[in-house]
Amino acid sequence: MDFLDLVKSRYSVRAYKNEPVEEEKLEKIFEAARYAPTAVNYQPFKLIVIKTEGREDELKQVYQAKWFTDAPLIICVCALPGEAWIRKDGKNYADVDATIVMDHIILTATSLGLGTCWVGAFDVKSAKKVLNLPEGVEPLVFTPIGYPADEIGQKKRKEVSELVKYEKW
Repeated sequence: MDFLDLVKSRYSVRAYKNEPVEEEKLEKIFEAARYAPTAVNYQPFKLIVIKTEGREDELKQVYQAKWFTDAPLIICVCALPGEAWIRKDGKNYADVDATIVMDHIILTATSLGLGTCWVGAFDVKSAKKVLNLPEGVEPLVFTPIGYPADEIGQKKRKEVSELVKYEKW
């Protein structure tokens, strides 16, 4: 599959089969995360892999949707602002870097036949508590990861002409 086909085939999976994710596939996902580009290659992120079985009630504090814990695993990408590159105007790139990492995770998972769903609308305070995060570690985005039990629906996207400007605004 070429890259554009892969990107087009990725969708937000909201139903998962009760099947484990093979360790080899997880290792490929972790390797893709490791190779994600980050500002000055500082890699200011950590991945937390959570097995959902037996932790459903606890994880519901983080995000309420049932499908969130139907997958066998959840990955949280945490940003480490204290370890990130900072642009001259003060912009800290930890969130940008962690976002790129999550993109590598979800695209690699898709290429391996796994489903994901980008979750940013979670309870930050509960996430920090449930994951026992130390000071200076920010949970940025979660994704369940497992085999899809649904199918891709129609995607709504703006036309390229609405998104791209040349030379100036």
